[in-house]
Amino acid sequence: MADRYYRVGGGGGIPDGIKYLLIWNGIVYLLQKILAHSGFFLEPLFGMVPVDFWQGHVWQCVTYMFLHGGIFHILINMFILWMFGSDLERILGTRRFIACYFFSGVGAGLLNAAVTPHAPIPTVGASGAIYGVLVGYALYFPERRVLLYFLIPIPARVFVIFLGVIALVNSLGQPGGNISHVTHLGGFVFGWLYLRGFGPGDLLRRLRRRRQGMRVIDFTRERDRWG
Repeated sequence: MADRYYRVGGGGGIPDGIKYLLIWNGIVYLLQKILAHSGFFLEPLFGMVPVDFWQGHVWQCVTYMFLHGGIFHILINMFILWMFGSDLERILGTRRFIACYFFSGVGAGLLNAAVTPHAPIPTVGASGAIYGVLVGYALYFPERRVLLYFLIPIPARVFVIFLGVIALVNSLGQPGGNISHVTHLGGFVFGWLYLRGFGPGDLLRRLRRRRQGMRVIDFTRERDRWG
């Protein structure tokens, strides 16, 4: 019955995975701002710049997640990560939670690069990965209440569907503004895929089981020759 109600971050302190992500995002943000004051900007090299990504800057699909556009950007992302990710990490375990986070974030970056391959503007932020976390929260705590616009209590599954529809509609519209809705949509899609068993680890385990289930045929044995 308790899971039907909204809880901020649960109890028992901050889980290890969330803690490390908060720390590293904070460190990179400080480094980003210190270097910017010296005239060196990390965004063009480490943000997701689709036109550069397809020319060999493949690291950008990971590094863009640790850069942010301003103090409000990182604070809201880290707040949502802590608020929704803490209980999810306790359910999945730290290793699987971190894998889900990066699978969602990298997948979101790749979708952005695929949809806008010639875009020269960097996309930064952990939003793609965090949208994957939101999908996981809705899958494991579908009836838990969250506050839409901090005012209206609705079930988590309805909240996430609402965000997903917004991301989809805006992704289909004309590009513009400073929000990458395609990246948000990618986070939803790849988070769902990972948690439904389509992550790299799950696929490898299925492949191993399939190989182990195959019988090696030795045609020197009569029973194998005739099946």
